[in-house]
Amino acid sequence: MTVLLWIAAFSLLVWAWLACCHGLFWRTDVRLPPRRPPARRPRVAIVVPARDEAAVLPLSLPTLLAQKYPGPARVILVDDHSSDGTGALAAELRTIDGLELTVTTPPPLPPGWTGKLWAVRHGVELAGPDVEYLLLTDADIAHGPDSLAELVAAAESNGLDLVSQMARLRVESGWERLIVPAFVYFFAQLYPFRRSNRPGARTAAAAGGCSLVRREALERAGGVAAIRGAVIDDVSLAKAVKATGGRTWLGLAGEVDSVRPYPRLEQLWRMVSRSAYAQLRHSPLLLLGTVLGLVLMYLVPPVATVAGLVAGAPAVAAAGGAAWAVMAGTYLPMVRYYGQPAPAALLLPFTAGMYLLMTVDSAVQHWRGRGAAWKGRTYSRA
Repeated sequence: MTVLLWIAAFSLLVWAWLACCHGLFWRTDVRLPPRRPPARRPRVAIVVPARDEAAVLPLSLPTLLAQKYPGPARVILVDDHSSDGTGALAAELRTIDGLELTVTTPPPLPPGWTGKLWAVRHGVELAGPDVEYLLLTDADIAHGPDSLAELVAAAESNGLDLVSQMARLRVESGWERLIVPAFVYFFAQLYPFRRSNRPGARTAAAAGGCSLVRREALERAGGVAAIRGAVIDDVSLAKAVKATGGRTWLGLAGEVDSVRPYPRLEQLWRMVSRSAYAQLRHSPLLLLGTVLGLVLMYLVPPVATVAGLVAGAPAVAAAGGAAWAVMAGTYLPMVRYYGQPAPAALLLPFTAGMYLLMTVDSAVQHWRGRGAAWKGRTYSRA
């Protein structure tokens, strides 16, 4: 029990440091910065890469066409060689009084590009040189009517080159309620929003579902081609913009929601595992460190708590229980943000254990040559 006591105590120290000194990653109050209506009305193009999205497009595309933006804006949906009629359906959703909609298909995918980024590049080129801002948003993302106007106002008021919002993911099924809030929590822990938003800080991140980027900043960063092979394209975009002197901002959304359902564990598992090992730069050493870190941070506290109580070792139980309490306390704001009951925060160790298995599975799939598989494509080395 002495060894377990020392490990549990160390876990408690780690959690105390994370809670106080890691960019307040656990807070959910990072929303769009203060803004005022811009004096001018920049031209904007909304670029939507879409591959086999017929199931969700009726819920998302109409919200883009209905944007109440006071300046010139258009929607460009890039049908990435879908097999389910995505392009034809998008054309049918065009409205008379909404934003102008263009449905297009890119040339065949060249080597070295991910399908999504090749589609985005095609949409950016089609937008033309007169566009000042590009809103890159996924086909499963629904926007409130003022979303575009608020994003542009935030960029103009604060001199930002990239404004990104983490869309609120769906939490209706049991698996979604268990896994989705933790997904956003872990992302914020890896890329603390406040630290990412600080000019000059090395941390840079964005959310691919909703990113407004100034065209000049994108071109300065080398354009979409600069990140053409990135599986985690949102973070890569933010890093590229920030590396060339741009100012970036990332926060949680108020009126930007994902409408994609993940009712089964298999779907959520694939969503996480397809890019988890890429996040670790395909490094076995980083994988080992991540596994050990997850065990120390998330699994040791409940194990020490239960073992201490069963063995009659109050010090071990107290150290494990305190670490578990701090862990749950940092998770509670995210649980509430997703409208879940407070006791759900205590389940984070179980969810973290599942993420550990997903990460290992991601590495195994990479070693087998399957890499990041998505929508019928596999990027084994991206």
